[in-house]
Amino acid sequence: MLAALLYGQEDLRLEEVADPTPADGEVVIQVGAATTCGTDLKVWRRGGHAKMLKPPTLFGHEAAGKIVALGKGVRNWQIGDRIVANNSAPCMECFFCQRQEYSLCPNLTWNNGTFAEYLKIPAPIVQHNMLRIPDELPYELAAMTEPLACVLHGIGRSHIKARDRVVVLGDGAIGLMFVATLADAGQAEVWLWGGNDHRLEIGKKLGAAQTFNYHQISDMPSVVKELTQGWGADVVIEATGVPSVWESAIACARPGATVNLFGGCPRDTTITVNTEQLHYSELTLKGVFHNTPEYVRAALELIASRRIAFELLISEQRPLKDLAQVFSDMKARKVIKVALISEQ
Repeated sequence: MLAALLYGQEDLRLEEVADPTPADGEVVIQVGAATTCGTDLKVWRRGGHAKMLKPPTLFGHEAAGKIVALGKGVRNWQIGDRIVANNSAPCMECFFCQRQEYSLCPNLTWNNGTFAEYLKIPAPIVQHNMLRIPDELPYELAAMTEPLACVLHGIGRSHIKARDRVVVLGDGAIGLMFVATLADAGQAEVWLWGGNDHRLEIGKKLGAAQTFNYHQISDMPSVVKELTQGWGADVVIEATGVPSVWESAIACARPGATVNLFGGCPRDTTITVNTEQLHYSELTLKGVFHNTPEYVRAALELIASRRIAFELLISEQRPLKDLAQVFSDMKARKVIKVALISEQ
């Protein structure tokens, strides 16, 4: 089969590899659609990921498709079932899993390789994080279950209350998902900051009350405080993974606020925090990583409800052979998400 392999920094190659075969408890799916992600872009640019993968490796982590092979012992699934599988599953046995802190599980089973014609799903994911998708739901929408599950996890950890003013920093797919999901809940007023007018317009369509282009307004904290009687936002969600933006997020927060430092920064980077502000303003700085089985199920349910126009995040569909151009377009911020369709 044709598959993408990451060899290092901006070194992604399409190669012919052996078709996967399922071991005990595993399944193989024919990929219906694999969606690109900001995490994929960061990993491609950085040449690796602290948790999910080490090159050389099969690449991509968002996909939906249909089962074409079942391993021994797989029950309650059949050939032809339409499914979406999360890119990980917790062990369910460790210190953290016993406390239902599944995203902190040190034994997470990771699965990469969605940019391919076929994808093998490991047994722990089949058992805990593989879900049947409705017949009428397009594969490219179902494939966004994983990033939306991460967003729902982030919202669940952000202590958002009715009438809160929430600042979202970042107009990538994750930032836009935060906007859409918070607007759908109808409790908070969401302000979106980004650097691309087209994406900010999509943010408005998804429910952002106000949008701001940081190329035109560089002093984010001052503007946020002007709009909040000098205090700052109730909740700030950082969705870029840039250390300087982490610092800006903290500066945008009012006393007593929660700052969700959601975007993953490069390995070994640091930020500077004003200890006086942190202490006397009683700030909560919270790192949030990945998702949990509960949020994976909630994400698919929300996508399948079709209440939110998540299709606005898919800039285009492209054949798998165009993968190199797709990543160039992502780097140039010409596209938000692309649905890659293998020609089989």
